[in-house]
Amino acid sequence: MTEISASRSCSKSRPLLSLLASIGAAALLAVVLLAPSENFAQTPTAEQPRATGAARSIHQLYLDDQTETPAGKPGGVSPVTEKEFKEHGAARREQARVLLARREVKTAEDYHDASLLFQHGESADDFLLAHILAVEAVIRGDERSKWMAAATLDRYLQAMGKPQVFGTQYPMDPNVPIDPKADQHVAMYKGRTQNPFNNQLLPDSVRLDFCVPDLEHQKQNLATLNSGKYPDRGMVAPGCTR
Repeated sequence: MTEISASRSCSKSRPLLSLLASIGAAALLAVVLLAPSENFAQTPTAEQPRATGAARSIHQLYLDDQTETPAGKPGGVSPVTEKEFKEHGAARREQARVLLARREVKTAEDYHDASLLFQHGESADDFLLAHILAVEAVIRGDERSKWMAAATLDRYLQAMGKPQVFGTQYPMDPNVPIDPKADQHVAMYKGRTQNPFNNQLLPDSVRLDFCVPDLEHQKQNLATLNSGKYPDRGMVAPGCTR
């Protein structure tokens, strides 16, 4: 701007304009030097999809959880033991509670990530909190959290001794004896059930709206699990992610 203005000024004004230009350049340089480093990294990347450190923290907890979760891993095997997973999960949930209390969980994706941490909890209260966080994520525009809202409600209901209603849960059937000689990777999925399950409360149209497969696909999922394999994509309705 100063260069354009100077080109249009008479020759007698050039010394003054040159001085003003120098002052303006110095001020601009000061702003650049004193600006926080975040100004140089506004474009999110795959590794750091958010702009704030706090949000990255909740997302990092989510990534750590996904790294250790057996579901979706080759052969359905976690890189850590069940005991380690539970210990690490408890620590992650405690950190998530701190972020929630500090109001540092803000975006729809933040709430989705926090919900999953508590979905992998141990108590009915964990699952209920997970459900509330998933609903908040949906309210804020995260469509994939619809499945999470359904799954957390189902898990909470079963934890309270009530039937699930969407059909997202496939717990171990307590009436099926465990074969101590069976391959542990296969035995991890065999002997599954959906009970207790009130499959008549909701029509399939509502299930699909929450990205939950219809009852027919759920039967296929259960059969796949009891064959010793994980259904993977079949756990959500076609066209949905979680």
